[in-house]
Amino acid sequence: MPDSTRPKRPRVIVTRQLMPHVEARMAELFDVALSANDHAFTKDELKAAVADCDVFVPTVTDEIDADVIAAAGERLKLIANFGAGVDHIDLAAARAKGIMVSNTPGVFTEDTADMTMALILSVPRRLAEGEKLMRSGQWAGWAPSAMLGHRVGGKLLGIIGMGRIGLAVARRARAFGLSIHYHNRRRLPEAIEEELGASYHASVDTLLRISDIVTLHCPHTAETHEMVSAARIGSMKPTAYLINTARGEIVDEKALIAALQTGRIAGAGLDVYTHEPAVDPALLALDNVVLLPHLGSATIEGREASGEKVIANIRAWCDGHRPQDQVLEGWA
Repeated sequence: MPDSTRPKRPRVIVTRQLMPHVEARMAELFDVALSANDHAFTKDELKAAVADCDVFVPTVTDEIDADVIAAAGERLKLIANFGAGVDHIDLAAARAKGIMVSNTPGVFTEDTADMTMALILSVPRRLAEGEKLMRSGQWAGWAPSAMLGHRVGGKLLGIIGMGRIGLAVARRARAFGLSIHYHNRRRLPEAIEEELGASYHASVDTLLRISDIVTLHCPHTAETHEMVSAARIGSMKPTAYLINTARGEIVDEKALIAALQTGRIAGAGLDVYTHEPAVDPALLALDNVVLLPHLGSATIEGREASGEKVIANIRAWCDGHRPQDQVLEGWA
């Protein structure tokens, strides 16, 4: 039965600035405290916020650990995350405290797949190096042997994680003539494999060894933390490229840097990092890496859709229902 005791106009605290029309709609519907200067909350600010609201709206920049959850007041019953990933939220601590968690899955699928494809194209073709050369004023003109990269068509693409984003990447990559191979917790239905011409590999190790380009699309969990380890990077082809638009913590970043410095692998395209917003200076010094500032979801359309999902999840909760995008299961 719906819970009719939930407030119809809840106190909502939002940690970062959202799209203007999303903030305006929140102000109409809720007693909302919006972010005035769009800074990442400190630990103390997070604790103060969760102690003073019915609904808390964090983003990936907010570390909602057990300590923060413990500071939550009795009125906090919903953490309505802005974004699909929830590895920054201690879900077990939230469950133990009776706090529901929702997210915004699906809205960034196409955007992240587009950015992944951009990196798959830009790293082998050395686009970032070429752009830097042009801005340096040192380009001497076209030459038959200058700025040579590698053709993408005909290469073997290894996709680790074949959920919404992995599938969207596979469809794009097939159009560019890449051979699709993948690893996933569950094998895809035969019809989808046939549609994509995709080959399944039960072993991550096998997929890494045979791939010309590897792209990561799995969530960051205890099981996937530094899944792309030093040993696994060492098993890759010396001509291979690694693309990561998922989470930085999935890769052993120090091992990746060492492999890139020594030419153990050919290059990488990164949109995420282990200690964001800090980026290891050794990465910045490398020419065989394309570095982006976590742009995978950075479209107006995607950010608007994510904000609208947050509002829908809060409204469902206010009406006494479970939010459509509830993360935790088993709630009464």
